[in-house]
Amino acid sequence: MRRQSFVKNGYHMAYLFLIGLFIGILIVNLGHEAWIQNGSLLGPDMMSRLKNSRPQGSGMVGYILRQRLSAICMLGLISTTMIGLPVLCAYICYMGLAAGCLLSVAVIRYGIRGLLFMAAVLFPQAFLLIPAYAGLFLWAIGLNRTLYASKTNLSGYERFSSRFYLVKCAQMVGIMAVVIMGCLLESYVNPNILHFVLKIF
Repeated sequence: MRRQSFVKNGYHMAYLFLIGLFIGILIVNLGHEAWIQNGSLLGPDMMSRLKNSRPQGSGMVGYILRQRLSAICMLGLISTTMIGLPVLCAYICYMGLAAGCLLSVAVIRYGIRGLLFMAAVLFPQAFLLIPAYAGLFLWAIGLNRTLYASKTNLSGYERFSSRFYLVKCAQMVGIMAVVIMGCLLESYVNPNILHFVLKIF
């Protein structure tokens, strides 16, 4: 039953992200004039600034770590409250919506080059950050449902177990470790890949 619940939560998380992605794509296509004709997102000026800038990893890593880890801590804390589940669902939808908007703008403006640019933005840190965030959401959903499930739930007894909280803490440490490694890749490796891809723009 625990495994079935884990898989079910994973499906729900994927559905929420896809809903947000679809809404983001729809928003950009319906508001074509605001996003493309009059908007500056991924426009020539922005791409030129990105192309001419070469940020150093040592100057980026602190900022990226603060942003990523603060978001993880915030979501972890919120998951312990009664509003945790709705907030997590909204956050997953928001991530999908942001991805849909950026992807649509990039493809409409640059076609295949836009897809290549988006891949360069995510590579290679996405191989670590995507599983880490998926693990975080599943961790948070599992914690919230254990804390606030009805007492008839088979896992409800775990809310009184010290072992449960030790396991959850260990899992969070593992998630943070993977995120930190992803942030290091994002700071020191990704700028070189992105700068190389931007040569085609």
